[in-house]
Amino acid sequence: MTSEPPSIRDVHDVDEPRLHALVELMFLAATADGEFSGDEREHFQKSVESLTDRKITGEMLDKLLESIEKSHAGEGRAARIAHVKHNLPSPHLRQIGLSMAIRVMCADGIVRTSERELILDLADGLEIDHDKVADLVAQLSTATA
Repeated sequence: MTSEPPSIRDVHDVDEPRLHALVELMFLAATADGEFSGDEREHFQKSVESLTDRKITGEMLDKLLESIEKSHAGEGRAARIAHVKHNLPSPHLRQIGLSMAIRVMCADGIVRTSERELILDLADGLEIDHDKVADLVAQLSTATA
């Protein structure tokens, strides 16, 4: 018996640091394959606006992405996952974040090897059971197919 994936509606009352952490997880997902072209960035921005219920848009999103990109260049993936975990203190929020990241990775209908590796890194870093993660991937990949 599998449960429903965490609802992105649960981010409605999330404060700014937690919302930024959720966006950072989505950024990690969008850049998992090492590319972040103009088209991908535009799609990512639309996804963030939609998934955050338009709480982060336009110039605010541009500044947040610039900050996230600088942090990733300077600190690397593991440090940033630890930072995200710190800003998402509850297991429920971490599962929401992971589900949002998985949605981004499944958007093109293909979960690449680099994306699967990121999913496992996120699961470990966010302390989410691999069985739960496998269920999330199965549910979300069929939902976007």
